[in-house]
Amino acid sequence: MHEELNNFIRNEVWTLEAKPKGARVIGTKWVFRNKQDDEGNIVRNKAMLVAKGYSQVEGIDFGETFVPVARLEAIWFLLAYATHHDMKLYQMDVKSAFLNGYINELVYIEQPPSFEDPSNPGHFERLRDFHIDKGFTTGRVDTTLFTKKTDNDLFVCQVYVDDIIFGSTNEEYCTEFGNMMAKEF
Repeated sequence: MHEELNNFIRNEVWTLEAKPKGARVIGTKWVFRNKQDDEGNIVRNKAMLVAKGYSQVEGIDFGETFVPVARLEAIWFLLAYATHHDMKLYQMDVKSAFLNGYINELVYIEQPPSFEDPSNPGHFERLRDFHIDKGFTTGRVDTTLFTKKTDNDLFVCQVYVDDIIFGSTNEEYCTEFGNMMAKEF
């Protein structure tokens, strides 16, 4: 639980404030999950703090929300393309991906259960903006595909929620990309 809260702090996604009069506050709860290895042994316990969004009313508490997700066919195409061009692909996971997003409105949530302090009361867009700032082009058909061409080489990056598949005809670009992502996220 402390690791999850540290991710919130590291990503600067919240500040502890007194609730303004009339503000609606969304409840929170902890969701626990065990990560297992291939043999079913528990290798890690994971805690996620989630908002009780089911208490919100569309049109009052929020508008339409949409996060693009790569279609399976797009991933298959990327794999086939990489194979045809003899590219080595890599996979990475963006830690706490949803905490890296932008939010365009002020939202008040309860302090996490058992972490109350009595003295104090958007994911994909950021990833997309990061790629565009680094010179990548967004796919016309699949907006979760990013490409970057140089004179002789091509770099491709497919985003699926918080997982990323990437590769290049020049392996140095893969190393640079991995380092950039680790530094930013």
